[in-house]
Amino acid sequence: MSDLHGAVDDYLTLRRSLGHKLERHNRLLHDFVEFLHGRETTTITTTLAVEWATMPAEAQPDWWATRLGVVRVFAKHHQATDPATEVPPADVFPAHSRRAEPFIYTDTQIRALLAAADKIHTPLKAATYGTLIGLLAVTGMRVGEAIRLDRTDFDPDSGVLTIRDTKFGKTRRIPLHPSTTDALVAYSQLRDTTLSTKRCEALFVSTVGTRLFYENVHPNFQRLTRDAGITTGERLPDRFDPSSVLL
Repeated sequence: MSDLHGAVDDYLTLRRSLGHKLERHNRLLHDFVEFLHGRETTTITTTLAVEWATMPAEAQPDWWATRLGVVRVFAKHHQATDPATEVPPADVFPAHSRRAEPFIYTDTQIRALLAAADKIHTPLKAATYGTLIGLLAVTGMRVGEAIRLDRTDFDPDSGVLTIRDTKFGKTRRIPLHPSTTDALVAYSQLRDTTLSTKRCEALFVSTVGTRLFYENVHPNFQRLTRDAGITTGERLPDRFDPSSVLL
């Protein structure tokens, strides 16, 4: 591991000890370090930070600003030990747009999303996204809460999900409809059969057996909305309003 990777780990440990969750920061910052290595440097500069932040060219400026903001705060911290570090200015990208109006998915649209997920060619990926979207729809869970679920957070005998360390640092339990419990059991069986030689503690996994990341879930959700013929609301919502749709 390079010194810069180590610096990222130390930074995250410090910030988390102060109560910050920093759910995306680990992946983003280590990805940025690998980008710097590809440029044969370990020195953070504004030019390289902006280049990395805008690498997803199809993304919205708000996402570029988020990526750059993650690097910017780390750079401010790292500058104390590496004076050559440049801290990108806060106004590189236009001011964030006003908060988007919430898009309420109808039962029909949610069913269309589930149908689109069912058409994904890879059976495990189809089951993962179909079950994830269905669970969000019937429980109103936050996306981050759902992808953080571990296997042990789902109790099929009692039909209860345990959501740990929520946005406000609390734990809550969600009773599930029997059809939702059955769907999660079926998904778990498919997951374990498909990935019989790989073990991941996550409830929802990728096709290679790793926990899902929001950065990957979002573009997949966008593709599903287009496949479902939904022309608005393509951004993955923080949460769905609980729907009458049952898995």
